Amino acid sequence: MNSSAESRLPILKNWLQSIANNHDLNIETLKPASSDASFRRYYRLQTPSGTVVVMDAPPEREDCHPFVHVTGLLSHAGVTVPSILAQNLQQGFLLLSDLGEQTYYQAIQSGIDDARLQKLYRDTIATLVRMQKAPVTSLPTYDTGRLMQELSVFAEWYVEKHCQVTLNDTEQAVLHDTFTSLTADNIKQTHVFVHRDFHSPNLMVSDAGLEPGVIDYQDALVGPISYDIASLVMDARTTWEEPQQLDWAIRYWEAARAAKLAVPSDFSDFHRSYEWMSLQRNLRILGVFSRLSYRDDKHLYLDHIPRVNAYVRQVAGRYNVFRPLLRLLDKIENRQVTTGYTF
Repeated sequence: MNSSAESRLPILKNWLQSIANNHDLNIETLKPASSDASFRRYYRLQTPSGTVVVMDAPPEREDCHPFVHVTGLLSHAGVTVPSILAQNLQQGFLLLSDLGEQTYYQAIQSGIDDARLQKLYRDTIATLVRMQKAPVTSLPTYDTGRLMQELSVFAEWYVEKHCQVTLNDTEQAVLHDTFTSLTADNIKQTHVFVHRDFHSPNLMVSDAGLEPGVIDYQDALVGPISYDIASLVMDARTTWEEPQQLDWAIRYWEAARAAKLAVPSDFSDFHRSYEWMSLQRNLRILGVFSRLSYRDDKHLYLDHIPRVNAYVRQVAGRYNVFRPLLRLLDKIENRQVTTGYTF
């Protein structure tokens, strides 16, 4: 636990004490559950009927209002999300129902057989389709400006900081042309509810064998329909080979069409659009993971960079328009240095 979390712990316990009788909380059982790439921290504690989860989101760093709002949107759509049992938005605390202790990522890391894996992901595809039909009231839009702005972290943090390369004018033009092509294509897609990190760490295994619980959705936007399936099949934390990517993408496309979502009528057109969407996302992730390491001292994120890089190269190598990007990546990564860390 870092010093910031430690300093907030007495405040958190005081709030829990104030609501303990209403929710039968055993505060002595409070223990850390997890943290994420943000400043949020999570705890579990016992009640007579089972465990509950506490979110600690320092208000000077995080805003709980979007989480509360999006919880309502997803619940309305029939997606399994935590119930908000109590809240103190001024101090940044939420008491939530517990969706389980094991994420998909943890289940995969611990080892599950293929039949179980396929069942989990087919259930997830059904959840994704349901989520994309959720209301999008008051959500920000994933517009061209936002898509382009997100890509700026690739040059700043991955190229310059992680690879320690300064781009010349020609190389900067290659990136600019790539980003422009990607975002122009991304923005043409049908817009729906977008989770933004719909992948294995944010899906909870249901002990009852139901569809997964969904978490970490507070940054949801209205954006391209292929964004979340790209997140799922090109998971930044779990390597899926291309045949598996295709299998799940086809199953999603069929389910989306059956649900009357506006995906392309030809799968080959959809395949191209979600691959281009994944390239935008994974270039951004290379920058974000680098920033988490060098700025925030969360160095474990660098372990995932080779996987994300492989996804980038998978797409860039398939389409002629991205060949200049591929050549640029070859140059950048041949000059990578490894000061301080093992890659």
